[in-house]
This record gives sequence, C-alpha cells and structure tokens, in this order.
Amino acid sequence: MSNTVALRAPHMTTWQPEPGETLITRDALSFATGLATEVSGMRWFRDTERNDIQHELPGWPEGPTFTRRTKAASRSRKAGKFGGGLLLVLTLGVIESLAGSGSTGTASKKGSPQEPENEVEDFPVIWGEPGTLARTLPWQLDPSRRPRTDRTHAVVTDHRLLIIGLLDDEQDPHDEVLWETDRAHIATVERMKFCEYETDVKVVFTDGSWCRLAGWNANCAHDFSRAATNPLKLIPLHELTPGQKETLASFIKDKESHGDPWVVRRPSGNYLIELLRTDQIDPSFGISTYFQFMGPNGEDVTYQPGDL
Repeated sequence: MSNTVALRAPHMTTWQPEPGETLITRDALSFATGLATEVSGMRWFRDTERNDIQHELPGWPEGPTFTRRTKAASRSRKAGKFGGGLLLVLTLGVIESLAGSGSTGTASKKGSPQEPENEVEDFPVIWGEPGTLARTLPWQLDPSRRPRTDRTHAVVTDHRLLIIGLLDDEQDPHDEVLWETDRAHIATVERMKFCEYETDVKVVFTDGSWCRLAGWNANCAHDFSRAATNPLKLIPLHELTPGQKETLASFIKDKESHGDPWVVRRPSGNYLIELLRTDQIDPSFGISTYFQFMGPNGEDVTYQPGDL
C-alpha cells in the first residue's frame, strides 16, 4: 500500500502527503445518485453516445442495472405514495404537462435541473470515451458495489487529487490509495444545484471526460470544490507579512494537528488560514478544519461573502 505511515499500532495506517506536498482537504465523496423521479436512486456510466459502459470498466465487479422510469410510471409511483387513485394520477399528469418537466414535484423544491439531459432524462456519474481519465476511477466510489462497511474519501493536495478507500471505523483508519491524478488534469469543478442537500459536484477533466460525485454533506462538497478548483494559489508562508506571521503563529498555537497550515487570499482581499485536524479522521465525513481570517497585516477582518 503506497503513501501510508503507521500510527499508534502497526495495523492502523493513514495516508500522508509526500515531503513538500500540502494537504488541502479530505472529504467523504462517492458517486452521486439521481434526484428527479425518473432517475431517483439510480446512476449510470456512459460514453458520449450514452451507451452503458459499466461492463467495459476494467476490474469492476457486477452492479445493479437501472431502468429509467417513464412519465407514466413516475405518475403512478407518486399516486401510490400518497394513496390516491386514478384522479390523482390524472391530476399529476395535468400539473406535469403544465410545468413542462418530467420531475415537477422535485423541481419545485430543489429548483430547475441545470442539465435536464443528465439529471432527468439520464443520470451519468461517469462520462467519457475509451482511454479517458473518468473511466479509470475506482469502482469503490459506487455505493451500490462496495461493502456497507467501506467508505471513500477524496484527498486534495497542492499537487494531486486522490481517492482513498477505508473502513467505517474511527478506531482503525486503514487507508488504501485507490486512484490518483495530477491537479493539472482537472479542468473545472462545479457545484451542482439540482441535488439533495447541496451535496453534488461535477469534476471535468482536461480530456473532456467527467464524473459526478456527492459529498457526505454540503460541507464536504464545498470544501472539495474549493480545494480542487484550479489554480490553487497558496501563499508561501515565508512571504507573509510580519503581522500575518504573528497571527499565524498565534492561530496554530495549542491546536492539535499533525498537518501544516496554509494561507490563501480570497476575492474580498481577506486572507484565509486553514489547519486540518489530521489527528481526527472521521470515516463519515473526512477531516474537519480550524480556520481564521486576517487582513494584509494580520489584523482581524470581517467575513465577506465568498471568503469560504
């Protein structure tokens, strides 16, 4: 197992960055799941012609095969859920036709789909031609394939994006590197609004392939998308002003962490300091952080929208 060091006992291991590499975030992410009624609870793996490619992905075990619900089936499902009969089915049909959407009830609560072709008509979580990067992602990201005791975390550093596999056991952080790529291969990272609890993220690679992931909660998705977006402009600590260095020293004093702090300038002009709590890795969500804002001379500043 690569990139691991022993902690507390020989059988307990946790991933660590290479010398000279800065760990930015570690968050629990998996392949996303459809929200719209037609694709609720489903996901697919597609080429650019929308062919199912899950049987072409090397080393992948068998998984469930999903069939998108038709509008009629969706209406019947809604009717059955609320205990109605033909009248409710017909009423839902009228509402649906007036709204012009195949997922009216969901859309009214979660907003309109950004990509109806990928969020209502279909729900790909891997998209790419043969030989593209998205097709190399590990099967353990799929909650339908991995054991219930397993989790996957996305680790972002200033050099790489990695997928880590681990057990759902805080007392036994046994990490395994499942996949990694250089940051240079990430083209864009986008938060997807049409999802449950604001958890979904779309990662597009420079070869045009992409994947759709979901964080354990909105904070996981937020931290991951902010950290994985290029370019990541970390400020070398030796370039901080004397006042900022003093604030940084005060900030990290007495905080329990085995990681290094990092500083980045935000669009508002404020400076964000973060220190990962690497002494505590929670299988459910990853690693939480200590953070603080400061000004150009290390002074206290007021939080501005977009600082986080």
